[in-house]
Amino acid sequence: MNNIFGHDRAPWGLRARLLTAFAVLVVVTTAGVAGVMYVQARGVILQKAQDTAVLALIERVRRMPPIAEMPPSQDQLDWISNSLSEGKEHASAVYGTLRSRSAGDVAAASPELRATVGAGTVAWQRVSRSRGTALVIGVPLRIEDSSYRSGIEVYSTYDLTAEDEAVKQLSLLAWLTGGGAMVLAVGLALFAARGVLRPVRELGDAARRLGEGDLATRLEVRGADELAGVAGTFNTTASALERHIEDLRRMESDAKRFVADVSHELRTPLAAMTAVADVLEEDTALLPGDAGRAARLVSQEVHNLTRLVNDLIEVSRFDSGAAALALEDVDLAEAVRATLHARGWADEIRTELPEGLTARLDPRRLDVIVANLAGNALKHGAPPVVLTVRAGAGEVVVEVGDDGPGLSGEVLPQVFDRFYKADSARTRSEGSGLGLAIAWENARLHGGSLVAANHPRGGALFILRLPSHQGGAS
Repeated sequence: MNNIFGHDRAPWGLRARLLTAFAVLVVVTTAGVAGVMYVQARGVILQKAQDTAVLALIERVRRMPPIAEMPPSQDQLDWISNSLSEGKEHASAVYGTLRSRSAGDVAAASPELRATVGAGTVAWQRVSRSRGTALVIGVPLRIEDSSYRSGIEVYSTYDLTAEDEAVKQLSLLAWLTGGGAMVLAVGLALFAARGVLRPVRELGDAARRLGEGDLATRLEVRGADELAGVAGTFNTTASALERHIEDLRRMESDAKRFVADVSHELRTPLAAMTAVADVLEEDTALLPGDAGRAARLVSQEVHNLTRLVNDLIEVSRFDSGAAALALEDVDLAEAVRATLHARGWADEIRTELPEGLTARLDPRRLDVIVANLAGNALKHGAPPVVLTVRAGAGEVVVEVGDDGPGLSGEVLPQVFDRFYKADSARTRSEGSGLGLAIAWENARLHGGSLVAANHPRGGALFILRLPSHQGGAS
């Protein structure tokens, strides 16, 4: 089964297990009942037939006329045999080594039976024959004085084939009844499985839709059993989750709007502060000791604050979906050189730039990505910092690497998170923690990707992939 809420397609899903359990139960029960019925019925039927045959033979022997002469002749033994044979019973008479001409019944008697009858006791035994089961009965024949044995033994064979057939018919009937019960049980199992699996399947579908973001998903509660309780619990949980998600979305929206509003409100005073800071910075050489240092500090912090506000405004555009591309055909080598020269990094970064490689990109956003990657390598890596541009299959690839310590396993998964800093102990630093996040958003906006890794020879490596052709400005 794919899962407990799936569609029961697995070879040993819940439906298959229910049907197997029912089938095994019915087979075991049927086999047990049929076996017990067979043994009991066989014992009762055969015992009754056996008792009837023994008593009937004893009664016939008792009613026989007295034997006139002893020892008996062959004719007398034959007469005794014929007199005692009746219906399905075939009797034989034996006196010492002399036997009646129908002595086949004597041959069926075992030596133990012969010895018991010879000792004067009535005995019998069942024997198996090719045509079925038979009962061999041995009775000692007494003469006029019942206490005196004549020495004549009478053996009679009673055919039990009809009784065996009756027992077999009962056994067959038991198996047929068990088969019908198994068919009925399988039908009941299918019905029960459908009744159990339908709510489970509905619960699985509802859980899947809820996981896909459909927070309005609810289950219909049927009845008052355990499954109905599960459905009610699911609905309660889904309602609570929907409320919490709505609260979180509202809070997130309020936070984004607050950041955007504050950032926009700060732009005007920051523009004025930047102008004043630039004037102060030009005159710092004329200011005495502490005043000059204060002027330089104010200028630096104003520029840092301006950069942070600009980053926050950019992030708010991404969050609101207002960020758009202004596409142009860009020469990659010229664009990268311009970015590095504008920031004074041309002499600090070694470049490998193929001439004539162009792509349809937003030059301002490309400048932001390259500046953030190069600045991050210079600030946190170690020289030499190498920036490489190359062409790929329908894309351009920009790689920025350094020979620093690289990125630890804890940093790699979070390196593009907003406000993340690898050194959590630094509560104050020159960066805002938004540069790499903005670079990643700009790459995604182009339909490309930006990944971080460690170079095999050491140092961090950032790989930017951008499609060389765009469908148009968005």
